[in-house]
Amino acid sequence: MVPADNELSTLRNPYNPKLSRGVGSYSLTHQFNANSSYALPFGNGKAIGSGATGLVDKLISGWQWNGIFNAQSGFPMTPVVGLNQTGNGDARIPDVPLMNPNFKGNPILGVDGFKTTSRYFDPNAFLLPATGTFGDVARGRFTGPGFWNLDMSFFKKIPVTEKVSLQFRAEAFNILNHANFQNPSTTGGGIVVFDTSDPSKYAGSAGTITETANRERQIQFALRLEF
Repeated sequence: MVPADNELSTLRNPYNPKLSRGVGSYSLTHQFNANSSYALPFGNGKAIGSGATGLVDKLISGWQWNGIFNAQSGFPMTPVVGLNQTGNGDARIPDVPLMNPNFKGNPILGVDGFKTTSRYFDPNAFLLPATGTFGDVARGRFTGPGFWNLDMSFFKKIPVTEKVSLQFRAEAFNILNHANFQNPSTTGGGIVVFDTSDPSKYAGSAGTITETANRERQIQFALRLEF
């Protein structure tokens, strides 16, 4: 989820900005990044293959292993009614629902819940406000799917002359082929809960996720001339 894509496009009530107070769209509760680079101990004089010479030494020496790991919690998200229930004429429909006081449990089913129910959140946790009134769900009250990814690469330096060398690169992006998911379907930055043609029903898309936040595993090879 790109920050601001999950942000309501306007104030819920321009005459009462406090109603739209909440967590910023770019806020991450947790984030961890790590980078590594390790010269593999292969080749003449190294821990592995210390006696290698000639072609064997040229094949096994000069390798470097690199990794980039990123893990973070999800971005905030805001459920919206999906229509101008307040009747204030705002075409960007920032109206939010009410929390259902009779709902028990966590409204967020999570990615595992989405995989089994096709919904990231339970729409039964929300109620449609009476016509002409505002809902009580705060901006950014809920959190979207988290994200983690591992990229990895192997580099090998191949000397050509004293000052020139080639670098062979084998790079794998999302090497574990892990699927990360975007926030559920949005309208105007909000997550639509009710059917716009029949607000007495929940939208069929309520809580559904239609996109991943990263690509499938990708592998590429390259040669780089260094001088």
